[in-house]
Amino acid sequence: MRRIPIVVALLGALTLSGCSSAQQPAAQSSAPAAGSAPAAASGGTFAVITHAGPGDSFWDVVKNGAEAAGKQYAAKVTYQGDGDPAKQSQLIDQAVSEKVDGLVVSMANPDALKESIGKAVAAKIPVVTINSGGDSSKAFGAITHVGQSEEVAGRGAGEQLKAAGVTKLLCVIHEAGNVGLDQRCKGAEATLGGTVERLQVDVSNLADVTSKVTAKLQSDKQLNGVLTLNPAVAVAARDAIKDAGTQTKLGTFDLSGDVVSAIKDGDILFAVDQQQYLQGYLPIVFLYLYKNNLNTVGGGLPVNTGPGFVAKDNAEQVAKLAEAGTR
Repeated sequence: MRRIPIVVALLGALTLSGCSSAQQPAAQSSAPAAGSAPAAASGGTFAVITHAGPGDSFWDVVKNGAEAAGKQYAAKVTYQGDGDPAKQSQLIDQAVSEKVDGLVVSMANPDALKESIGKAVAAKIPVVTINSGGDSSKAFGAITHVGQSEEVAGRGAGEQLKAAGVTKLLCVIHEAGNVGLDQRCKGAEATLGGTVERLQVDVSNLADVTSKVTAKLQSDKQLNGVLTLNPAVAVAARDAIKDAGTQTKLGTFDLSGDVVSAIKDGDILFAVDQQQYLQGYLPIVFLYLYKNNLNTVGGGLPVNTGPGFVAKDNAEQVAKLAEAGTR
């Protein structure tokens, strides 16, 4: 979890990675000097459009990161989200029509966003994809992807659960059609060495999530592990395990204050941490440097923000950061 030197090294190296291509915009008359505050006029306007609306504990941290980078680089950053791929596509089209200087887009449903992202690329608006859809990012014309390999992260979760003695796992999927969630379950299945069963739930109805998980645990006594893919669903699953009266082991993806508290209490074994604050913060930095200094990052490969793991031994440190809205 001690990643601060790595992030600092990455940001320090960005100004060395400039490249020029026929598709890149003309360079500004002056690049930002190292260590100097950027001029307000050079900050730019960047739109962040994700597949989750306001009030989601995970995406609120992404929003915090993007807005913090905007303040640091004197850029105007707008954040919008919608779980309906068609509406998310419309938000992208609107940003393109407004001629923003850069777009940050999460792609839970890449095929539904392909046309809109193509319009942005055709309009010479640089796109950074985040969180989901990394496999399609380069093909769609994005300059880089910021996130984690969902299958690799799933493999790590499977290894953790196997070490805890889990032999039959319930993988709880909270968004239908989200390719990243299925990749997480596949990764866990690859390393668990046991059976993995999927359960579809609705993240907007957490009481029903608790009810469905409770029913599964009561009807199948061989289920001795649950993997959730969302912090709010993790808390609902924790309640389900208590309601079912079992000793089922629980792991989850992603952090919230409630998840960190549950880890400290021993109710959740671990959380896979993809450091979502960086998924908001880094793309704004990358787009600012691209606009003002033609820097690109990643060399055609994604910039990984995870996976890391928060467990009982480091939960206390992370709890303070989660309260501040940065983890």
